[in-house]
Amino acid sequence: MPAKGLRHATGASRLVRKLALAGAGAAVLALPVAGAASASAAPAATPAADSATATTTAALTAANGYSNNLDGWIRQSLDIMAEKGIPGSYNGIYRNIMRESSGNQFAINNWDINAINGTPSKGLLQVIKPTFDAYHVEGTSWDMYDPVANITAACNYAADRYGSMDNVYSAY
Repeated sequence: MPAKGLRHATGASRLVRKLALAGAGAAVLALPVAGAASASAAPAATPAADSATATTTAALTAANGYSNNLDGWIRQSLDIMAEKGIPGSYNGIYRNIMRESSGNQFAINNWDINAINGTPSKGLLQVIKPTFDAYHVEGTSWDMYDPVANITAACNYAADRYGSMDNVYSAY
């Protein structure tokens, strides 16, 4: 199935079943905007949804044998993307994460026009909520800060707009 068609795909996947068994919560993500140099870390005391994200990601990575770090999140995202037909490579994803957030899953851009308009870009690949909602990949968390959900939604968006995250070399 092409990446564009994934926006409204239905059906339970192996990941969804594992999420349900792990008691994973849900949240929301957004559209990519600014570079990592302008993003800042979220406050030390994060909301309950953010702590649920850490639990969700940790439960998923452990259950699937991925390490709970940037390398594991990218590898898990690539496996989900392969299942859904979303193109992208480790190097393309890593390059864009380093530019957008320096690998900080809680990075947030609070200064650009999106932030001024109330929709700051967030997470590893700095997406805004409308983009995350439109390009969310079934079987991943709805939490904007969940690394795997953030990566897969951003890659789904990049695939639809640019052919692949591998083709993105600046803010997108």
